[in-house]
Order: sequence, then structure tokens, then C-alpha cells
Amino acid sequence: MKCNPLKEKLTRGKPAFGCSIMFPSPQLVEMLAYAGFDWVLLDCEHGSLSLADVEVMAMAADASGITAIGRPESNAPEAIQRIMDRGVAGVQVPHINTAADARRAVASVKFGPKALRGLAAGTRPDKWGFSGGGPVFTDLANQSTLAIVQIEHEAALANVDEILAVPGIDVFFVGPSDLSQSMGHPGNPKAEPVARAIEATMATIGAAGKTPGMPATTETVADAIKRGNRYIYTHVPKLIGSAVAGFRKAAEAACTGEK
Repeated sequence: MKCNPLKEKLTRGKPAFGCSIMFPSPQLVEMLAYAGFDWVLLDCEHGSLSLADVEVMAMAADASGITAIGRPESNAPEAIQRIMDRGVAGVQVPHINTAADARRAVASVKFGPKALRGLAAGTRPDKWGFSGGGPVFTDLANQSTLAIVQIEHEAALANVDEILAVPGIDVFFVGPSDLSQSMGHPGNPKAEPVARAIEATMATIGAAGKTPGMPATTETVADAIKRGNRYIYTHVPKLIGSAVAGFRKAAEAACTGEK
């Protein structure tokens, strides 16, 4: 376990930009690092990543200087621990609806007397047992790991203030897709009730002095930053789609000019 540049950047109030990956590819992790992204989200909730894939992709992230965040398949403590033990620098925990959910998520990331995260010597975060001893590893791990919670259900909106009061959470991520679904507008976060709920939640997070996060595309990232988001990511298909559209537009313009 080493210092976490993503956490340091967020602590300074600077925006950090990431990309979600849903399929196994350590090579893509390297490409995103060298292209200039701050972090990658290794998505086990919606993607096809196995735990072995997460471990190898976290190795690629460490080697190329990008921060790896894991999204576990659920908010269960055992799902969070298994991701953490692969060596990611933090987790983005889905489906947090209450303060109790949030406290359980933090306890699954951190070590300590009341922690839910099991402590095992010789794991990859512990440098396979060569980090310098248990207290050295656990102290640094607790300082450097990131706990990110997803507020993405209508049920969570009534509990936002209580969730924000839970200590140890680094980012409060508003998930527009699941939120739109829970509010009766599946896949349409621009629907008026959903848009109002997102705006109000973002304002509440900001007023509490906490770090908000949301997904964005090339077209929406400027607005996401203006709204105070500091933890922002896009998706690989969105990047490819945008690049392909630009390439085809240029190619078609060139072909039209030749005629």
C-alpha cells in the first residue's frame, strides 16, 4: 500500500477524471494512464471482471501511475473486502440508502476494532507480507484508501443528511441512471423530477463541505465541473463513440471535398 494520488487531489479540492472499464484489459488501464486520466473504475457490478482480472488490472494501474478504484458487485462487506484485497486503492460502493449502509461500507474498507474488513497477512495490498509489519500496513491503508458511496435510489434522498454525517467517506457519488429508474423514469435522468432531485442532492453535498461525484461525457463534463463535482468519470464506449464520430466526420468531409 502506498500514497493515493487520487485521494490527495480530491483533498485539495481539485477535480479528478476517470474512466470506467467493464471488461478485462490491463492494457487498456495502461493506455488510459498514459493518455492522462487520473483514475480507472474497475466495474464488477455491471461488468465481466473477475477478482483475478481486478488484481492484474490494479497491478497495471500501479505500474503506469494511475489510481485503481473497484466497484464491488454489491454493498455487502464480503464483496467489498474481496475487491480491496486485490489491491485497489478504494471502492465505489453501490446502493447506499441509509447511514447504516454507509457506516457498513466504511467499516468494510478500513481496519480497526469495529471494522468489518478482515485482516490477513500476505495479501497484495500488504506487499505479499513484505510491507513492514501489520501496524505499518494497516495504518497506511487506513490513511490512503478511498471510500466512495453511491446515492442512487429515491429511498436514499430522504436520508442524505444522515449519510453525509457518516465519517470516513471521501466521495458522495450521485448515480443518475439508477436514480431515474427508482423515480419512475428509467434511463431518463433529465426528466424534471429526477433532474430536480439530482440538483438538490448536489447542493446538499456541497453545502455540507463534502466531495460530490457524477458520471459525465465529453458533452457534459464542463457542466459537471461547474456543478461542483470533483470525482468525475466517463465510460470506455463513450470515449470510443466520440472518437469514432469525430474520425468519421473528418473522413466524410475529406471525401466530400475530393468530389
